[in-house]
Amino acid sequence: MVPRERLDRIDIAFDDHRLVANAGLILPVTLAHRLGLGELVDRHVDLGDAPGRANAGDKLLTLVASALAGGDCIDDADALRAGGTGQVLGCTVKAPSTLGTFLQSFQWGHARQLDRVSREVLARAWGAGAGPGDEPLTIDLDSTVCETYGLAKEGAQRHNYSGQRGYHPLLAVAAGTGDVLMARLRKGRANPPQAGPRRRQLPA
Repeated sequence: MVPRERLDRIDIAFDDHRLVANAGLILPVTLAHRLGLGELVDRHVDLGDAPGRANAGDKLLTLVASALAGGDCIDDADALRAGGTGQVLGCTVKAPSTLGTFLQSFQWGHARQLDRVSREVLARAWGAGAGPGDEPLTIDLDSTVCETYGLAKEGAQRHNYSGQRGYHPLLAVAAGTGDVLMARLRKGRANPPQAGPRRRQLPA
């Protein structure tokens, strides 16, 4: 029994390499591999000579898996390195420091490269039967606010219309399901309609 005065020193660790943390990741990670997410990132995301340019696919898959497991900061990705989790994920799980270097290598224009990855993944998913089929599809366009806390984040140096410092992305959401079909990153001071469709086709 651990003495009460030492409860703050408890450290829980896996003692068997066959153990898997967050086994619920198997389904979404399998889907990501079937859609070729890592391969698309390696093909379309070009960080030039930046230090974090190598193995972009594995790094993004690590970040996605961490987010799905409830991680809300880079350090939380370290949980994916416990036990045999890396073998289940099907990619090389990267350390938080490596992920930090990767994310710091991004500039404003690299978001458009991720836009292309998102479009191709969505097209592949719908081609595999995940789309609405013959049913009518209504897409809602709306903006949201993603608050940031750094003073030098590119595109978020100034306060937006709500008085927060952060990004103001435009989202395309499938009505009825709430699935985010596309997100367009814009500067924090962008007005809500910016980057929306320029032409609208009205029904006859």
